[in-house]
Amino acid sequence: MGEKKIINALVTGGEASAGPPLGPALGPLGVNVLGIVNEINKQTGDFKGMRVPVKVEVDQETKQFTVSVGTPTTAALVVKEAAIPKGSGKPNVDFVGDLTIDKVVSIAKSKMAGSYAKTLRSSVKEVVGSCVSIGVKVEGKDAREFMGEIDAGKWDSKLQ
Repeated sequence: MGEKKIINALVTGGEASAGPPLGPALGPLGVNVLGIVNEINKQTGDFKGMRVPVKVEVDQETKQFTVSVGTPTTAALVVKEAAIPKGSGKPNVDFVGDLTIDKVVSIAKSKMAGSYAKTLRSSVKEVVGSCVSIGVKVEGKDAREFMGEIDAGKWDSKLQ
């Protein structure tokens, strides 16, 4: 095994290219840049249009590489699940979307691995916090009001 070189980059899901940030970082390593870009696009295809963190590990001797893909930001996942083009410019006034508790739980579960949250409930609260900052309601309610309902235990059956 040769020495490993690790490149971390933020790419748009399914749209990585041999241009920056990947090309200039990978080019000097003498690897098949296009092969790596194609692998990244294959693995990030589900995250179309979202910024996704990727890590490319290259063995400098054999030129073998592995690509690992992180999860898009919570805000990007909320925007995708709410099927809106982007967050609100005035999140406390203009609401641009609405998520069901099930979609919030699904986002929370996908983010658990990379989160400081120890429980599903705290991960859900992180997602609801993102909803507050981008003007997305939860179950038809202002996300701040929904947060109060979580704290009051109203949604415990969904948070097991």
